[in-house]
Amino acid sequence: MPGADVGAGGTHLHGEGSADVRVLFLSSWYPYPPDNGSRIRVFNLLKYLSQRHTITLLSFTQADSSLQHASELLEYCEEVHTVPAISYQPRQWRAICGFLSRYPRFIVDAYSSEMETLVRKTVERKSFDLILASQVSTAPYVASFNGAKKIFEEVELTVVREQFTSQTNPIRRLRFGLTWWKEKNFTANLLKRFDACTVVSRQERSHVLECVPDYSVTVVPNGVDVDWYEGEFGDPEKCTLIFPSPLAYFANLDAVEFFLKEVFPQIRSKCPEVKLYITGRTDGVPLDRLPLSDGAILTGYLDDIRPAVARSWVCVVPLRIGGGTRLKILEAMALGTPVVSTSKGAEGLTVTPGEDILIADTPTEFASAVLRLLGDESLRARLASSGRRLLKERYSWQRCARRLEQLISQVAKNGQGD
Repeated sequence: MPGADVGAGGTHLHGEGSADVRVLFLSSWYPYPPDNGSRIRVFNLLKYLSQRHTITLLSFTQADSSLQHASELLEYCEEVHTVPAISYQPRQWRAICGFLSRYPRFIVDAYSSEMETLVRKTVERKSFDLILASQVSTAPYVASFNGAKKIFEEVELTVVREQFTSQTNPIRRLRFGLTWWKEKNFTANLLKRFDACTVVSRQERSHVLECVPDYSVTVVPNGVDVDWYEGEFGDPEKCTLIFPSPLAYFANLDAVEFFLKEVFPQIRSKCPEVKLYITGRTDGVPLDRLPLSDGAILTGYLDDIRPAVARSWVCVVPLRIGGGTRLKILEAMALGTPVVSTSKGAEGLTVTPGEDILIADTPTEFASAVLRLLGDESLRARLASSGRRLLKERYSWQRCARRLEQLISQVAKNGQGD
């Protein structure tokens, strides 16, 4: 079989016992360690779905994937098999040829014949009640399986759509318009070959329904493992801010650049002792774009982000582009760290500005909101308490994964969602 079987024994069983549905789960990201948004989502969905269903996981692996920790996944999956992901190289010949294709260029350039073979052989030797493809980079490998009940998990259109709609330059608008046309048509054609799909927010749901009206779209938001964030992580450090996300993601890099250039100087002029911690990997990131000052600290990758977030007075989320729901906000709330975010950063979350979170969009408004929190201990405590309560009520992974579990049961039984 192509690819790598995780562990030493080839096929791995997580234990005996019956389950409601036998699921073939395809993942774009190898979900361990769960240290970025996609990995966290897949890991927790596997964890909670496995309580009732038997799961076979086929996953791409990235350069930083930790296969040595495979036993963590084998607690939840009957089998785990992997193949290396092919990185999208927009300046390579195959990607350039993709301009002439009706498919998005990243699909043309990064398509894996190894994953195609792995999927086909797995389906030939095992029987499944349902196939679940996580994200657009796995959906094409199972779309042609006629007769199989299928769910397209985490459809995302917002980023490409906004790249097009935000353009004012005619040349760039034409270029991103072509990208958006390809993306929406490719996704719409894929969805016609699936019984249902999920998205992470209501905004994303509306964008899917623009492309495929009357489709079965279920909102399964991102969540947090509440128990994981319980405990003591050290005393808060006075006048500290944190942006807990890798800069390799373009939306995060844009957010930090905006904050350092237009917001942070205003904060430092009123509070010179303030410090900003920027966490996450910076490999390949053009750091020369960032006006790093004495108060801005790049921590690099942290094996455990919890202490850094818990000890900060404020989590800043100055995002201006992107889609989905922000795990960085939910994690901060879980740890009792107040959040200041742009409207875009908090998009998709059911939050009440002034009660659970502070929202500010202009540089001056954002700086004022941060300074207000730094100077008001009672406000920090109130936002922390309210954020934790909201998190437990709406955004625990148990609650979020239950929505997907219900959809799986409906599709496996009836062939479609509500």
